[in-house]
Amino acid sequence: MYRLSAKQGLPISREIAWDFLSNPANLKVITPPAMGFEILSGAERPMFPGQIIQYKVHPFPGYTTKWVSEITHVKDGSYFVDEQRFGPYALWHHKHFINEIDGGIEMEDVIDYKLPLGILGQLAHPILVKNQLIKIFNYREEQLETRFGRLNNQKNSLIINKI
Repeated sequence: MYRLSAKQGLPISREIAWDFLSNPANLKVITPPAMGFEILSGAERPMFPGQIIQYKVHPFPGYTTKWVSEITHVKDGSYFVDEQRFGPYALWHHKHFINEIDGGIEMEDVIDYKLPLGILGQLAHPILVKNQLIKIFNYREEQLETRFGRLNNQKNSLIINKI
């Protein structure tokens, strides 16, 4: 198993951050275009526990897959959790937190994930998966800063470890 931890500061209120991040339709805005991300169903309503959202995504050239997520926990304005029910990972558990800090908010993501295919998945992690996740989160950081600005004196971070 692996854990991705990311933090990003933005000079916005908790309410603005929550309105943007809790809207499933905005996931396309912060996903690299090369991923071919398309919401198929489930994003018509505001986020709620039990919500099922289906996507189509091209994580790697020549490979397209469906991804089905369930929103399992929601605390309005503070956090939500999505879990993959069907998709490219053996396990995907993604916690999204919005914390108030001086001058704005800090978004914190904690993703616990496991790759399929045993040893083959482990071999693919440093070559394909880890680099792809870094690209996705770097793109997301750029898009959010373009939209909302950068919080001065805030150090963003992205760490991926085996757990």
